[in-house]
Amino acid sequence: MRPAGPVARLLWRALALVFVALGLLGAFLPVLPTVPFLLAAAWAAGRGWPALERRLLEHPRYGAYVRQWRRSGAVPRRAKWAATGMMALSSAVLLATAAPAVVKIGAPLLMAAVAIWLWRRPEN
Repeated sequence: MRPAGPVARLLWRALALVFVALGLLGAFLPVLPTVPFLLAAAWAAGRGWPALERRLLEHPRYGAYVRQWRRSGAVPRRAKWAATGMMALSSAVLLATAAPAVVKIGAPLLMAAVAIWLWRRPEN
């Protein structure tokens, strides 16, 4: 990969920080996932901030998930169940709102597609 220029490097770093911040929020808010944001942070950091990428890969709690994803696209079964449960709960709550019918139908269909994709991922 060609080295990024100073502006591109700054933009990659900013994006990585946004994803790290969202991942940090996810560590405290049960409705916001942590690991997907850390995966995205490692991806962005890999393009403009190698030191942050290394820290994410070596993180004592989340580093293994990032490494597994990079190695084989693996998602732990527990994470699959948690994501599927949250999508089902979100769909049920959405149906109880005054959202337009297209949203009440489209969002659960999109979440179902994501769940199918997720369950097709390897687990190790």
